[in-house]
Amino acid sequence: MPLHEGGLLSVVRDGVRWIYAFSDEQALARFAAHWELRPSGGVEYQALHGARLLDVVVPATGEPTGIALDVADAEAGGCLLFPPVRGIVPEAAAVDVSTGEATA
Repeated sequence: MPLHEGGLLSVVRDGVRWIYAFSDEQALARFAAHWELRPSGGVEYQALHGARLLDVVVPATGEPTGIALDVADAEAGGCLLFPPVRGIVPEAAAVDVSTGEATA
């Protein structure tokens, strides 16, 4: 995951925070090139296992949070979104899709 201002790079859309994650350095490089994120020292990032991201990081945000994987590849069909719903994130961090409210 790329880092930004001391945290993971993310965006809020329709009340859900989406953390940008990438399957490999090449996917991150495509994202950085597309959004012109080319600081002189390169893009700073942190490698995390997906399970740790979903089970630890998402609940720690304290707000509805999903994962946007390989967003630079969306036009080619390679982007995956993991919304903050039961079965993807821990129950305590899940949002009820019908109401938008926390389930726990």
